[in-house]
Formats: sequence, C-alpha cells, structure tokens
Amino acid sequence: MNSIVLMAEVLTDPELRRTPDNQSSIASFLVQFAGGRAEDAPYRIKVVGWNNLADEMVEKYHKGDQVVVEGRLRLDTVDRGTYKEKRTELIAQRVHSFGGGSTASNAFPSNASPAPAHTNPPANPAPSNSVPMSNYVPMASPAANAPDYDDIPF
Repeated sequence: MNSIVLMAEVLTDPELRRTPDNQSSIASFLVQFAGGRAEDAPYRIKVVGWNNLADEMVEKYHKGDQVVVEGRLRLDTVDRGTYKEKRTELIAQRVHSFGGGSTASNAFPSNASPAPAHTNPPANPAPSNSVPMSNYVPMASPAANAPDYDDIPF
C-alpha cells in the first residue's frame, strides 16, 4: 500500500492550474521537512492536489504554514536526453493546518499553555475529534531510556 502522512513547512505559495479541457483544478506547492538525522539537510517535496482539494490548498495555505499532508507518493522519470531525472511528488488526499503558520487551525492553539504533568483526566471525558497537541505531556515509562530510532545507524 502506498500511503504517507507528512508534517512539513510550506515553502512556496500554492500554484493553481487547470487541465486543458478546463474540467479539473490542480494545485501544487513545495514543502520542506526535517532530515532523518540532525546533520542531514531538510528534504523538499512537491505536494499536488486535485479538484476541490486544489481549490482548498490555494485558499487556505501559504508560504510559512505548517501542514500535515496525507496522500501517496508518485515517482516520475523524465528523459533529459543525456540522463534521466527522477522526480518524487506527494499526491495529497487531505491537507491539515498545524502549528503557528498564518492559517493555523484552532485544533492546535499556539497560545495554549501545557497541562500540568500531574493532573488526572476527568472520569467521563467528552468525546472529541481532535486533541490539542499543545496540551500533550509525555508520560515517563520504563522504555524512556531506550535509544531513539534516530540514533540507530543504517
């Protein structure tokens, strides 16, 4: 199965195009995300959305926004005569705002203070579709001293 979820920063404002028959919208922007290790340069990939998602991308997202993109990877090979260039694109199925960009979603308020570490949750919490990440406090566990996956050489 070809599926990816990526948290990244939008590097370029979305660009909107239409198919030659004027039936479909296509929007794309470039995003950047951290490399696997601290010394790695950030990675960049083009995100492409179609139709209603394309219109939403142009309307809601701008350079500097933090986004979470759900979709699939597509690898194209372009023949340049003397060599073949490989291009990777993320074909978006959903795009969500995240963090402190200019169109940050209310699901992740940037001004919320973290919850105290030693509070008990309510006995019957109300159901919710989203959990504000700004209130997330990790719990100590026996595996807390285990090495990070980033520390394991490949």
